[in-house]
Amino acid sequence: MTASTVLIGVDDLVRDRADGRPVRVLDVRWSLAEPDGRPAYRAGHIPGAVFVDLGSELSRHPAPGEGRHPLPDVADLQAAARSWGIDDGDAVVVYDDSGNLAASRAWWLLSHAGLDVSLLDGALGAWRAAGHELATGDETVEPGSVTLAYGTFDVLGLDDVEAWVAEQPLLDARAGERYRGEQEPIDPRAGHIPGALSAPTAENLDANGRFLGAAALRERFAGLGLDPDRPVGVYCGSGVTAAHEAVALTVAGYRPVLYPGSWSEWSSHPELPVATG
Repeated sequence: MTASTVLIGVDDLVRDRADGRPVRVLDVRWSLAEPDGRPAYRAGHIPGAVFVDLGSELSRHPAPGEGRHPLPDVADLQAAARSWGIDDGDAVVVYDDSGNLAASRAWWLLSHAGLDVSLLDGALGAWRAAGHELATGDETVEPGSVTLAYGTFDVLGLDDVEAWVAEQPLLDARAGERYRGEQEPIDPRAGHIPGALSAPTAENLDANGRFLGAAALRERFAGLGLDPDRPVGVYCGSGVTAAHEAVALTVAGYRPVLYPGSWSEWSSHPELPVATG
């Protein structure tokens, strides 16, 4: 998987659709402040884009001690993907309206399940900036028949993390103040996994909300001491924005390994150590 397959520009998306290529566009509006993105979607979205609910379709309800957004069972994800109209062989383009911080979860999860997925670079803002119209309301699509299976990426579980960080780099994609333990707005304890390096996702994007180029991202990660020949673990608060870091690492030529449980899982286990500063 390379930068050219991870990201797609607005012009390329428009051309692919005009050429009749089977492309399913998914709108993944979500944030901690606005977890229900459907009202924003209905107010204006890329024509033909189907709304995807991150909380109920790209996650499952957590069991005690799990993170806030556990990975869904693949059968449930497959049922959701079929409801979005996806067939085997379709290309999928995902976007949101917040720098792809939420849509990256869809990119990572659907890629992990075997789909050909790209992120719309610059998200909905790039579509607007290009002067394209928006549709309102909901979209109606015919059910698809796609078959999904997890296995594209390596994944870290809670029991894997301490051994991983003893041998391999682990990035914390949250804002620096949360990494340092200066504030914690939602999870049980403040701080970070001991040995993890701070690498906030905001530094993956330029002023226009597009991902930095591959060379700039390589320079960023090399500055953290990362070796492109070694896999890189990554986590965040609940496994959502960690996927954004996984996108940036992939574009830069690294092999990311996501810890989906992330800080919300780790911090809920009082027996596990926490570092601050």
